[in-house]
Amino acid sequence: MVVLGTRGFPNVQGGVETHCENLYARLVAKGCEVVVFTRARYVDPAIKEFKGVKLVPLTCPKNKFLEAFAHTFKGVIAAKKMKPDIIHIHASGPSLCVPLARLLGIKAVMTSHGPEHERKKWAGLPKYVLLLGERLGVVCANAVISVSKANAERLRQWYKKEVAVIPNGVVIQLEAGSAEAGDRTLEKYGLKKGKYILAVGRFVPEKGFHDLIEAFEIAHGSWLIAHGKSYKLVIVGGADHEDVYSKGLRVQGEGLADVILTGRLTGKPLQELYSHAGLFVLPSYYEGLPIALLEAMSYGLSCVVSDIPANRNVALPDERFFKPGDVRALSEKISRFISNPLTEKEKQAQISMIAKNYDWDSIAEKTLDVYTHGS
Repeated sequence: MVVLGTRGFPNVQGGVETHCENLYARLVAKGCEVVVFTRARYVDPAIKEFKGVKLVPLTCPKNKFLEAFAHTFKGVIAAKKMKPDIIHIHASGPSLCVPLARLLGIKAVMTSHGPEHERKKWAGLPKYVLLLGERLGVVCANAVISVSKANAERLRQWYKKEVAVIPNGVVIQLEAGSAEAGDRTLEKYGLKKGKYILAVGRFVPEKGFHDLIEAFEIAHGSWLIAHGKSYKLVIVGGADHEDVYSKGLRVQGEGLADVILTGRLTGKPLQELYSHAGLFVLPSYYEGLPIALLEAMSYGLSCVVSDIPANRNVALPDERFFKPGDVRALSEKISRFISNPLTEKEKQAQISMIAKNYDWDSIAEKTLDVYTHGS
């Protein structure tokens, strides 16, 4: 099969990229031959294969409006020569090319990672192009997958087509929350175990990190006055395309002594930060099914999240949600839960729930079933 719609992997920032990195290695282990067309500037050209997945770089414009479509168009044309059994296209923008794949006689599967037209960074013409891509993808694909139940229900209502629900997954770390997780990263950033709030994601408006920094300022002042306690806010991530928003977010964060912007982290450093955080916050206005939240919960972290459909797909108590954009409500949630961590029993129950419902091996089996029998 051929895969399009992802920047590529390994270790490329983004939910779709993490999804593909984990999914296709497991499909190869199950006997599939997988070729992923990567976007050349994101993946080291020396990496030709990852865990059995063949990686083929294609150049594309360095433009956030044209990159995905141009790359996918080139990929579909290139795929025709390979005569694949299936072409699997991820996300709404790239799905503009699903009709082309069908026209060329290739069976197409589309995965919707959420209502991408709702993202704050898209307005005007780009928003309508994403809606068109979603429509063409869902209507023309041989089978459709959604990573969340809420999004699947919307797609069924809008397009009157069957949609399979196959969620994102997470890899459970055996040392999560334990001493074995290490603390070198904590030492590097001057952090103490349990004394920092963690957020992970790209520097784009819909992630709401500007709200989080503002809410942290409010809450932090209250802690110092009431308890003399000091916490830090750690935001892990960066921007794919530096713009006014991402530059402004850096200025906002770097202007505060207790806010740490680490840049993008993967592997052991990120595991250490998850393992020892006092609270995880996801203030997004938009998500598909947030892998960062699943990862945080897999470490047994106490979590506070925005009240959006994608986050409601994950089993959290009502008290853990706040209205997106409500900075005052977020600051109150932070103040409340930073000093009230989960009990050991609650941690283990949360970890077990994530392991049961978001296992990548199970996700690979369900995806293979869609390839074979449709959605």
